[in-house]
Amino acid sequence: MKLSLIIPIYNEEKNISRLHHSITQIMTENHYDYELILINDGSSDRSIQMIEALSKQDAHIRYVSFSRNFGKESAMLAGLKSARGEAAIILDADLQHPPELIPQFVEAYYEGYDQVVARRDRDGENMIRKIPSQLFYRLINRAVDVELVDGEGDFRLISRVVIDSILSLDEYNRFSKGIFDWVGYSKKTIPFKNVQRKAGQSSFNFLSLLDYAIDGILSYNNKPLRVCFYFGALTLFICLLYILTTLIQIIFQGIDEPGYFTIISSILFLGGVQLFSLGVIGEYIGRIYYESKRRPHFIVEQTNVEGLKHD
Repeated sequence: MKLSLIIPIYNEEKNISRLHHSITQIMTENHYDYELILINDGSSDRSIQMIEALSKQDAHIRYVSFSRNFGKESAMLAGLKSARGEAAIILDADLQHPPELIPQFVEAYYEGYDQVVARRDRDGENMIRKIPSQLFYRLINRAVDVELVDGEGDFRLISRVVIDSILSLDEYNRFSKGIFDWVGYSKKTIPFKNVQRKAGQSSFNFLSLLDYAIDGILSYNNKPLRVCFYFGALTLFICLLYILTTLIQIIFQGIDEPGYFTIISSILFLGGVQLFSLGVIGEYIGRIYYESKRRPHFIVEQTNVEGLKHD
């Protein structure tokens, strides 16, 4: 069996050499036939120079370098389109996804599983990141039609049938965690201890997590639109009830001087509902707008992968 190892890279010059050494050691010890696909996602450091130098020394390395930063989703897609193996393993370049788990992945694959997913615990994780991440999973599992498990990420082995199923989905706005679950197939989970980044700096922060949560919620259902409908219906009912109550008071008690608080609170409440609903609708319209453009997911500036220019 030929394995395709897919690694998105963004400003990881401090980790590339250690990553290459670790993977080479694991693959050699286990006598695997493999290719190492490195996707440079518009790095501003010396990542691409290091990748090119390694590719001249190691025939296993195939690389793709984007014309700019298109994001990890595009990088993973480029890796899957470049993969020639019977199965692919996606892992990060910061070594927080231990290559030592690869033999367990392969063993589970031979047991008949099409998806072998690593699930990390959160021991030692920074509370600033740990708490928002846990809230993210609680929120998104209430909002979307797929099931996402806390600790399960992109670090996984997927068989060729899963790769082809994923590549058949040509949507522009991609949310891989949801896609992996949506395509289905047999799955096995392998737990592992959380590994701290030893070099470099993560580009993932609270705002990135918030944007990622919004993408996930809007990519797999229309529940936010349904919430707007129910919220609007409830607001309309309350307003009609208020109008009816006020009308009855006018009939039996006469007209009182209008209350400043009532007017202001009503305007602010209704205005807030309208803006919130317009924001949700706008997000969906924006996604329709991007889908209708049919722009490529990425543009390749340089590569040693034949036939891959943009997609």
